[in-house]
Formats: sequence, C-alpha cells, structure tokens
Amino acid sequence: MNKTRISSLALVLALLAGCATGPVSRQVVPMPGMQAPEGASGYAEKAGWTARKFMVATANPLATDAGYQVLRVGGSAVDAAIAVQMVLTLVEPQSSGIGGGAFMLYFDRAAQGDKSIKAFDGRETAPAAATDKLFQTPQGKAMPFYDGVVGGRSVGAPGVLRMLELAHRQYGKLPWASLFAPAIRLAEEGFPVSPRLATLLKSEQHLKKDAVAAAYFYDKDGNPWPAGHVLKNPALAKVLRDIALGGADPFYKGPIARDIEAKVRNHPTNPGLLSAADIAAYQAKVREPVCADYRTWTVCGMPPPSSGGIAIAQMLGMLETKDMRSLAPKDGQLDAQAVHLFSEAGRLAYADRARYVADTDFVPLPGNGVKPLLDKKYLVERAALITDQSMGQAQAGMPLAIDVARGADTSPELPSTSHISIVDARGNAISMTTTIEDAFGSRQMVDGFLLNNQLTDFSFDAKDAHGPVANRVQPNKRPRSSMAPTLVFEKGSGELVLSTGSPGGSAIINYVAKVLVATMDWGLNVQQAINLPNFGSRNGPTELEQGRVSPKLVEQLKAKGHNVRLMEQTSGLQGIMRVRIHGDEMWFGGADPRREGSVMGD
Repeated sequence: MNKTRISSLALVLALLAGCATGPVSRQVVPMPGMQAPEGASGYAEKAGWTARKFMVATANPLATDAGYQVLRVGGSAVDAAIAVQMVLTLVEPQSSGIGGGAFMLYFDRAAQGDKSIKAFDGRETAPAAATDKLFQTPQGKAMPFYDGVVGGRSVGAPGVLRMLELAHRQYGKLPWASLFAPAIRLAEEGFPVSPRLATLLKSEQHLKKDAVAAAYFYDKDGNPWPAGHVLKNPALAKVLRDIALGGADPFYKGPIARDIEAKVRNHPTNPGLLSAADIAAYQAKVREPVCADYRTWTVCGMPPPSSGGIAIAQMLGMLETKDMRSLAPKDGQLDAQAVHLFSEAGRLAYADRARYVADTDFVPLPGNGVKPLLDKKYLVERAALITDQSMGQAQAGMPLAIDVARGADTSPELPSTSHISIVDARGNAISMTTTIEDAFGSRQMVDGFLLNNQLTDFSFDAKDAHGPVANRVQPNKRPRSSMAPTLVFEKGSGELVLSTGSPGGSAIINYVAKVLVATMDWGLNVQQAINLPNFGSRNGPTELEQGRVSPKLVEQLKAKGHNVRLMEQTSGLQGIMRVRIHGDEMWFGGADPRREGSVMGD
C-alpha cells in the first residue's frame, strides 16, 4: 500500500470515527389532525426530514449518525449500510446484528433496466445435520415455541456479514476497514443504553439464563441497565477489528466460528446442531427481485426465501381493482372501507403465503417462479372474492388451476428486526431489513454479540393432511421470512420514488403495504404514511393498533363481519422518498414514531 493510499485511508478513518454535530436537514409540518403521542409503546411524533444530496434512515440515532458520516465523505449506500449494521449490532442488540441475517435490495442508478436492481440474500441456513423433526417432541408433536427458541437448537448459520461483504465487493467505494470505525469506537469508549433497550430488558425473561449475556446486560444485583447507562463492549470491538482487517473470513472460518459452535452445541438444556463447518460453508446469494406494476409505479421487493415481496405484490394487485384513492384518511382517521379492503386482500395474500412460499432452492413455487402467483388474471379472480362482508379466513388459491399438495405453515415468526433505508449522493439506494428473529434472539451471547434464533421461522410441523409443509426444516435450507425491503420506481422513467421497510415479524407485510397505499393512493409523504395507525389481517382477526383508532371504526368493521383485535403494533418503519418542495426535487425521510429511529442527510 503506497503512502497516498495510507494517508487517504487514515483521513477516512478519522472522519468516520468522529461524531456528527447534527444533520444538515429541515423538518416539515405533519399532516393536519395527526394524532398526538400516546400508548404504552412509547409513541413520539415525528415530522420528517428533507435533504438534497443523500440521506440515511435507521432505527437508532447512533447508527444513523454512522451512516451519515460515511455518506458525507463520499461513501456509497452499501458502505453506509455496513457502518450502520455494525453500530446496530452494538446499540440495538435485541433486533439485529452480526449473529443474524438480512435481506437487501440495491438500486444501481447507472445501470440499465432489470440490471439496475439486485436482491442480496443474507438469510441464515439450517445446519447440515438438521431434520424436519428439529422442533418436535419425541412423540412427534410440535414443541412449545420458547422451548425451541431459547438455547442452541434455534441458531442458524449467520448470513449478514457475508451478504454485506458480497455487496461491498460490487458497490463499495470506501475501504472495508474504514466502515467499522464508528462501531469500534462506540464499543470501546461506551454508548448510552437507549430507552427502548432499557424497556425491553425490564420485561425480558430468558436473557439472564446465559451467564455471558447476564454479565453484560445486567448489574451485579441482576437489575437491567437503565437508560443512559454507558455500556462498553470490548469483546465486540475485538471481533469488529478482526473483521475490519481480514474481511468476513475471521468470522466464518476462525476462532469466532468455533466459539459459536461451542456455545450452540454445549448448551446445558437445549443444545443445537450448528457446527463451525456449517458456518464456514455459508454463502450469500444474489437473487432476482420481485417487481410488479401498481398503477403508475413499479414496486420491487425480496423474492423467496422472503415472502414479503410476493405477498405485497399480491395485495397491491388485488387493491388495484378497487378505488382506494377515494378512501383516503380524513383528519388522520382511517376510512372503514379502506381498512376492510386492505384486510381482505391481506387475508388472501397470507393464505397463499402459508401454503406456497419457502426457500425456492428446496421447494419450487407453483409453476417454478413468481409469475403464476402475480398473474393479473389470477389476482383479479382473487380480488373478486372480496365482498362487502369479511370472509373471516381465506383459503389459498390455485394459481395454476391445479391443487398443489402442500400443508399449511405454522411458524409464528416473531418481530425483533430492524430496517435501514439509504440513498447516496450518486442516486444509488438500498432497502435493507436485518434481524436476529425474536427479541434478543436465542438469548445466547458469544464474543460480544447475540446469536439468532432464526430456525424457529421454519414450520415446527413438517406436514398436515394436505401434504408436506413447504417451509419445513431441511438441511442447509433457509427459513421463510416476511421481511419486505421495498423500492418503488416511476413506471415510465424508472426513477426511484421510495425506499422503505419495517420490522414486525409476519406483520411486516401489512406495515409496508400500508405505507405503499398511503403514499401512492392517498398522496401522503412517507412520514405521514408511517404515522398512520397500523391495521390489516394476517388471515386471522382484523388487527388494529390499540389506542390509535376510533371506536366508530371498530364498530363499522364489526358491522362488516370483522373479528376485530385491538393490539399494540410496534412497527419500525423507515423510509426515504423523492418529493418536490417549492419546485425543488429533494429527498424526504421518515422514521417510525413507535421506535427510536431517525433520519440524517445533506
């Protein structure tokens, strides 16, 4: 390495290691009548942010700052995503980290047509020794969910680092090592425990069972660290330094992989099957995105093993037959007919999801691709099943006019996840959803980070009366996900309109679809769309966000035959959209008021 190269790298490292003094951005007034902060989930109103050149939206201000620093010195959207993910591993360990996996959509503005969008798959894989009986009792019954989660049994081979490394080789601008500087500094010097992390630690029941995690997250009396407590993580700092210098290999092929194997296999009550060889064999993949037109836009999402892209495209395809534009909220209050149509479309999409969607490297979709499930004629036929009364529970359709012998999936898919949206100064963009599955994953901590419990996203039941379950456990298979990183483009010009996504387990599909309908049909900006109450159905009750909808809406839906369930719906939506303000084209960013997310840009 020559002296000029060393000097440039040193400058980049110095810039990235510093803290931003604040975003060069402007806030705008929220839509009239938007409801005030309320509810037990810690709702805090946000108005949105604007910027001209670049923007980053993440679930934690420290992570947002890290991404901002990267973009400020000329880094790409992928560069910024790497810096963000490393900081999230440290400051939001309950939701994502290097011990988990991720899906990322990347938009290359300089590329042409279909080549401009790539889907990066960093989903975890099952151990080579796994069988479809992994989560069954000796009697062949599905074990209680948390009997599977807590311990080594649920841990899959982590994928996020290999995915980010693969993306960086293609689209990185700054040196790989420089992108780890913000997280390493925070791990060594300490970071304040956030209010959300402190709140979740108070209610957590299983983390203390792991001695390493207990020593890190709790004081000597067993009390969780309060918000504001400065927490240091030298073990993670060492791991990140090794990865910064050696790429992902030190994680996948060295002592770290052996530490993970030992932790998983030596669990005292619930050992797992994951081996260092499984981790070394892990490969990230580039897949074809799921893109479908909706009115004057093209909406692109993740393909299997995520179900998010297909389910959202199906919902939009059905709603395209309805006059959604006339059903916009008034004074922040949802229209009952809009909720009805949205929930019914969701029922139909979730029914197909449960029967057909899994890792297509193992189980093909009907017709060996996404086209039959997204066929316009098929979706029009599905939409015709929506009447003025709720169908209660939908049945899976037959996109090929033949009955496929498959059982229904039974995985609950819990919601501890994080989302990142980034647009760089060149107009390239990413939408990345990242997860360790349940809150605090498997509750197993090793070398300063938590291990995922992603294998519990498989169906615990391997078959039912209709046949084998598509999402059953199989060796080296990737569990189905609902993560739905999404990019939206103008149909004619191909210009990027929106990058968005959310955590939330299987409810992610409804959260993201809400934002798409609200921005494309109702003309809201992305912050206004995120702020709307969450609603929809996962082919069960019609779920409404507790404390944020009117009694009148509940009664109107009940009159249409809906079984209404009021519940906390703590989405973590992030989004960046292209807007015109006073004639100027700008980026507008939104962050979910239900979490600690923020947006920065220049």
